[in-house]
Amino acid sequence: MCAKLKQEAQNPLILRCHRLMEAFAKSDDERDFYIDRQEGFLLYVDLDKPQNELEVLEAEVKQNADRYCAIPKLTFYETKKIMEGFVNEKVYDIDTKEKLLDIIQSKEARENFIEFIYDHHAEQEKWQQYYQERSRIRIIEWLRLNHFHFVFEEDLDLPRQLIEKLKHNLFQTKVGKDIQNARKALVAKAKTYYSNEALNPRPKRGRPPKQAAKPDIEPQVTIDIYTTVNPSVRPFLFAPEINLSSAFSIFSSKFDTEEDLLASRRSTFGSADASLNQKLASLRSLSSRWLEKPEASVSQVPENTPYAMDNHFGEDDEDDEDEDFEEEGLPTKSKSKTLVKNNKKPQTKAKPLVKAKPAKVPAKPEKPKAKRIMPKIKPEKKNKPLKKLLPKKK
Repeated sequence: MCAKLKQEAQNPLILRCHRLMEAFAKSDDERDFYIDRQEGFLLYVDLDKPQNELEVLEAEVKQNADRYCAIPKLTFYETKKIMEGFVNEKVYDIDTKEKLLDIIQSKEARENFIEFIYDHHAEQEKWQQYYQERSRIRIIEWLRLNHFHFVFEEDLDLPRQLIEKLKHNLFQTKVGKDIQNARKALVAKAKTYYSNEALNPRPKRGRPPKQAAKPDIEPQVTIDIYTTVNPSVRPFLFAPEINLSSAFSIFSSKFDTEEDLLASRRSTFGSADASLNQKLASLRSLSSRWLEKPEASVSQVPENTPYAMDNHFGEDDEDDEDEDFEEEGLPTKSKSKTLVKNNKKPQTKAKPLVKAKPAKVPAKPEKPKAKRIMPKIKPEKKNKPLKKLLPKKK
């Protein structure tokens, strides 16, 4: 429990949940974030600032240690737990689930995880909703442990001008009725964050509502009004713009905005395209070499090949046979070939085959259906009355 503050706020601190989400996600070994207990503003220790400003800020934080509370670092175990919880609870496709689990075990898991989900539109909305719910529970739990009296501006149903009046008159005791009524509403709302349902939200029962197109409504944004900020702290105020679809850049420690994510993706795709073009050029050069060498046909076979030798030997053999036949007085082989050619009959064109039609099989005569004969019911015979046995006449 911290010491008493110099000025006491008359109503719960009005905090912005989305700013706290980003501060909790980006707080690491190289970046420090602080939250002010008196008015609720955030400080980001940016190492790119001049050295003298960093030294003044360090002295201010040490001097008022009861006022500035350091936001905890997001450990690797916590990020891994968030990603695994999403995969096991919200991802239903088996291939997508296996791919995401492999990414979680690799290096730079957060950035690769975000880039993969950014490519899969079916998982984008589910991831945004899941991460916001988990981060909200984690922030509420930490604020409760550090005894903050607070409400989230995103949960208020008050007009914008009235919220700005509450911020301006945070330490004023004498105010108008409208501010007094608004303060009562803030106190009632602040109690809900300390209930069990805030950390364990129950699922809504009943039939789910019909799915309708979500209208693009811009979130209500009020002006930041702080009256007790030290001049040495002003350069380090952390006030990013609210963007409901920035769950990709909020969870990442590398990308500050969604534009940074898109720029890195363009650079990676550009290098991949260059390597792909180089591979295609090498394949084209190889294919051109093959096309320059035409295939050798059979007519262009040189004479020294075994095919040419066989042809020459064949002609010499035929001439030798003809000489032997002439000595014996028999017709030579070449003459017999000419005789056969002269005695050939003119070839007649073959008639096209006519497909034989299948013989019609006589259909079997259908058997007449047996008529159902109802059995004749014989009329019941009436029992004749029994004759009375009369005594026989003597």
